[in-house]
Amino acid sequence: VDLDLQDLQKQFSVGGETIVALNGVNLEVPDGQFVTVMGSNGAGKSTVLNTVAGALVVDSGKVTLGGRDITRMSEHRRARMIGRVFQDPRIGTAPALTVAENIALAALRPKRRTLRRGVPSVLRAEVIERFERCGLDDLCDRLDQQVGTLSGGQRQAVSLLMATWEHPALLLLDEHTAALDPKRASEIMALTARIQAESELTVLMVTHDVDQAIAFGDRLIMMDRGRIIDDIAGADKSALTFESVIELFHKKGMSMDDRTVLRNEGGPDAS
Repeated sequence: VDLDLQDLQKQFSVGGETIVALNGVNLEVPDGQFVTVMGSNGAGKSTVLNTVAGALVVDSGKVTLGGRDITRMSEHRRARMIGRVFQDPRIGTAPALTVAENIALAALRPKRRTLRRGVPSVLRAEVIERFERCGLDDLCDRLDQQVGTLSGGQRQAVSLLMATWEHPALLLLDEHTAALDPKRASEIMALTARIQAESELTVLMVTHDVDQAIAFGDRLIMMDRGRIIDDIAGADKSALTFESVIELFHKKGMSMDDRTVLRNEGGPDAS
């Protein structure tokens, strides 16, 4: 499903000062395309995702998904069409419920059904089949384990499966590997790429990791001070290197912070 952002404007008032978060953002994402978004803190990356998800309402501009104007649609209604995975592995899952019950919540949500009768055996078999297909055999043995007891990487894998279980029109990834160690981050990115390719999902992924931005996605969008200042695709994106991306930051006068230039440093594998 195509995503179309037209002249998005958003300002915040902080301590009497006006902060321009989005300053005329225009972006078209064709159906099935994987777009990576980079920029330093305050560039507007997460504001774009929050605007698309409906967590923020723009001051002006238009958000269209699959030809449908969703600019004023509530976040709750958009959640039926949009999957999202956050930076914190603890967000997006119910810690007291088991792995199978969490997946069941995602599978039954569109049908507005509850877990009062437990996880249907047919769905349980489907969970095992999909986990095995995605290389998540270790989770097959933990279907009846509470999600809150899993490692950060395992929990993020469950979050990713939940967000994509019903093949959403759009998947939003908000630095979804930033809290993981390099090994787990690499595993989650491989899982992300596999799911996106198999389901041909339209994806918008925010990252601070330069190597990720180079290795994944059909396009690289670079933001600074609430604007899109570069859109790199095709052969130009394939030719990018860590050094050339950093050079682009300097060449275009983009503000930078330490997180922007980290190379798979990662963080502790949150639990």
